[in-house]
Amino acid sequence: MTDQGGSSATVHTRTIQLGDKEIILETGRLAKQASGAVLVRLGDTMVLVTAVVAKNERNVDFFPLTVDVEEGMYAAGKIPGGFIKKEGRPSDHAILNARMIDRPIRPLWPAGFNRETHIVATVLSLDKTNPYDVLAILGASAALSLSEAPFQGPIGAVRVAKIDGRWVIDPTFEEIENSAINLVVTGTDDAISMVEAGCQEVQEADLLEAMALAHVAIQEQVAVLKEWAAEIGVPKMEAPERKADPELVEKIRARFGAELKAASAVQEKLARYEAVGELRQTVLETWPPADDSADPAAEIAALGKAFDALEREIVRQQIAVEKIRPDGRASTEIRPLTVEVGVAARTHGSGLFTRGQTQVLSLLTLGASRDEQRIDGLGVEESKRFMHHYKFPPFSVGEAGFMRGPGRREIGHGALGERSLYPLIPDEESFPYTIRLVSEVLESNGSSSMASVCASSLALMDAGVPIERPVAGIAMGLIKEGDDYIVLTDIAGVEDHLGDMDFKVAGTRAGVTALQMDIKIKGVTFDILRDALEQARQARLAILDAMEKVIEGPRGALSAFAPRIATIRIDPEKIGAIIGKGGETIRGMEEEFECTIEVEDDGLVKVFATDGLLGDACVERIAGITKDIEIGDVIVGRVASTTNFGAFVNLKPGTDGLVHISKLAPHRVATVEDVVQKGDLVKVEVLDVSQQGGKEKISLCLIEKIEG
Repeated sequence: MTDQGGSSATVHTRTIQLGDKEIILETGRLAKQASGAVLVRLGDTMVLVTAVVAKNERNVDFFPLTVDVEEGMYAAGKIPGGFIKKEGRPSDHAILNARMIDRPIRPLWPAGFNRETHIVATVLSLDKTNPYDVLAILGASAALSLSEAPFQGPIGAVRVAKIDGRWVIDPTFEEIENSAINLVVTGTDDAISMVEAGCQEVQEADLLEAMALAHVAIQEQVAVLKEWAAEIGVPKMEAPERKADPELVEKIRARFGAELKAASAVQEKLARYEAVGELRQTVLETWPPADDSADPAAEIAALGKAFDALEREIVRQQIAVEKIRPDGRASTEIRPLTVEVGVAARTHGSGLFTRGQTQVLSLLTLGASRDEQRIDGLGVEESKRFMHHYKFPPFSVGEAGFMRGPGRREIGHGALGERSLYPLIPDEESFPYTIRLVSEVLESNGSSSMASVCASSLALMDAGVPIERPVAGIAMGLIKEGDDYIVLTDIAGVEDHLGDMDFKVAGTRAGVTALQMDIKIKGVTFDILRDALEQARQARLAILDAMEKVIEGPRGALSAFAPRIATIRIDPEKIGAIIGKGGETIRGMEEEFECTIEVEDDGLVKVFATDGLLGDACVERIAGITKDIEIGDVIVGRVASTTNFGAFVNLKPGTDGLVHISKLAPHRVATVEDVVQKGDLVKVEVLDVSQQGGKEKISLCLIEKIEG
């Protein structure tokens, strides 16, 4: 520890060594009025994480935790784009990172803790080498551990990549880009608590190996934070767990236990909600507060809490002990599947995936490069040509409500679907389209995010996007009582709500492409992770079987309503010939062929046309313009001018050739104008190409004059 004297506080630092990387934690210098504040630094990436716990309790039945990530553009030496030169709403990247901080921290609090708690991660500096996200998670854990918050941590967080067969902890941006695995793991010293991964079709064994390696590094982080908190942390506030009154629970069990068990066993989602809701209301009416009650609202709340606790106990007991799931399925059984493609008539591709009472319709649109999403953020990514968006309207769960912009959950699910599908998206040169998928959740009863992956994979194939293999996803659940546990395949809503884990796995037959695990308990063991991954693999293969019965692979042709994009690669030094003086040549071709032409600096030219034949003709014109003229070439061009010794013919922009008067006809010609006039369209053959005075000299022979 290094203490630095200051006028008003002592600065404390700690160092965590991970391989050849050094993470520096500092507290006591910045944001001293927060309950806890820690500055985390790796290289020149610096994140200030603050935690504040409200002084007063709130009368709510949930933990009011809020996590925000502030990405100041100054951190990357940028000024925000657009007209308003200040940061606005959080970027999707910031929201996703806020969710990654929230998810492993939320389960680690006393039951019933209801004080407003706010965590803010402010990115102060980003060095373009080291990502800040895992540093922010570690900083939040440290700030809470040093504060009076009754946080039941600490936790650690690391990212793992695999470079040339070698595992790398906390890799750089460049190493992440070159790795088949991008895995973020958080956990306590004895268990894993969150996993987030994007993969290039990797095997489950590799993921388990990466998680085991990550847990060793996490244990080192946790040990340092525990020691630091014991040395300089403040005493924790008293926060007794607020659990349901056991006497009330037994009272309800004796009177209504059998009815609640029957109501919980109703298989149809809305009917089950209705049956349980009506019984709950009966319980509240059976034991109303006394007329002289000091706090009738508290008595009603306590009775409702006891009812909810009994429902949770009954459902979990049925699943874990009696091996009966609420809808009657076996632990590894998937709900009935229905697969359709070509649902929306005029979209470029569509797929409808229904699994039980979860239904998602994904719709695909193809566009040109100009349709890419431009990104004005801290990261190295500047644009995206593949986008997946997720929408969750209220009607999907039988509710009425307002429809506004996407919330954090929708942004998170959209990003998970995008990460799941991205490894199969063809590169720009082989498929030069911008691709946008929108997953409309039409019904939801568990794991709509994984249903959106399946529906989107169907839409890609329906559109004719040349993906090598389809992608499918499945969500696994967990009921854990002591050392006993049961892993559930394809969890429904009630199993997610009353269970201990939501473990989403997406991939192909070749391997996993994305992974996301959230838990409601303090952690899960590697035995649980191993079982969940294997059950997910078997379920994924079964879903792929069902999808491939409807559509085996991408269609051979794009939709008739999809735009056509043709590409040609040219010598970058000849880009100017396509553009022409003041853009005259490219504008002329766009008008003639009714298309849009986009030219990349590396010589890749894309022609975007609604008519495929016109697009192909434009590509041929570009090829002619940029091709080196050789002896024997036959070219159609216009007579640019005439002289007494011959006619100059424009072969391509900026290049003319001469047809000598002796080559205008097989007989003697008195004057050039007897055969051709300026502006005539002619077909000529190249007789000779030579250099004269640093300029190209081209000799031609007239084949024919083209009338019209």
